[in-house]
Parts: sequence; C-alpha cells; structure tokens
Amino acid sequence: MNSLSAAEEKRLSKFMSLVLRHQPETIGLTLDASGWADVDDLIRRANRKGVALTHDMLRYIVTHNDKQRFRLDETGQRIRASQGHSVPVELGYAPATPPEFLYHGTVAKFMNAIQAEGLQRGSRHHVHLSADRTTAEHVGARRGQPVILTIRAGAMAREGYAFYRSDNGVWLTDEVPAAFIASLQEK
Repeated sequence: MNSLSAAEEKRLSKFMSLVLRHQPETIGLTLDASGWADVDDLIRRANRKGVALTHDMLRYIVTHNDKQRFRLDETGQRIRASQGHSVPVELGYAPATPPEFLYHGTVAKFMNAIQAEGLQRGSRHHVHLSADRTTAEHVGARRGQPVILTIRAGAMAREGYAFYRSDNGVWLTDEVPAAFIASLQEK
C-alpha cells in the first residue's frame, strides 16, 4: 500500500489507539500482559465492527504514524501501542538515564494544579515527557495554546526517580513533583 488519505490515516490511528491503549473490549480484543494483540485477530474484529482494516493498512499506520505510537513484533504477527495505556499492561521497559532536561506540553488551564501537585499520571501508567521542545509544543497544542514545561529530569534521576524510554522515544516516569519543574513558558 502506497498511502492512505490523511483523514483515513487519522481515523484508523485513533481507532487503533482506542483498542490497543484504552478499550480493547469495544471490539472483543484481548491484549496479553505486555499489551500485545494478535494482528489477524485485530483485523478480523475491526472489520466485524465496521472498521475496514487490512494488513497493508495496519503496516502503513505503524510505519507512517508521526508519533510512532504502534509497534509490530519481529514476526509481524503481534502489535501493541508503545505507551499511553489506561488498561493494565507491563511494557517491560528497562530503567534508563534521562537527559538533564525533558519537556512537557500542556495548556494554561492545568497550570494551577501542576504548580500545586506537579505532573501526575492520572489514568495512564506514566507521565509522558519529550526530549525536545518542539515535540512538547506539538503535544500541548492538541488542547489549545501550549505551555511548555522544562523538567529537571537529571536531578530527578539523581534523587531516585525512575525513567523509562519507550520504543518511540517518549520518556516515561511515574510523576514529576513541582520542585523539578524548572521553567514555564507559554507559546
């Protein structure tokens, strides 16, 4: 498959995020303990629910998704989301030493809570951080005018906070206490 329309790619990516990160039960899909699903089962169940999906379309989404949200195993028979799950999964990422600074994109309406409580994972498994400001800006812009937070990740790691790096380069941690938020910059 050479390409999908931008609208079709977005629609399928959102569908795959829903069933591989949050609600596999909406199509009767089962994820294993590490978040993997059988590709043939995903395609069969998606089609039964009226979502046209083929092996070529799925591979296109995995390969071309700008955030590399999904990953096929080495056999191409299993797929999972790289991070962002609200269902219980163990992704198996090893602790990693983060760079001195990481970034988080958000919007102004959350700033009072962030200043009081830091960044909390909420219903997800981890707080997501970016290695560069541009990515954080893009993430924050999904909900409005972005505010970019600079996180003193190196200092956090030296204080014993664990960091993990997902397959698509997103940095993950359980929380970011307000004391480790170095600066705030509204775009």
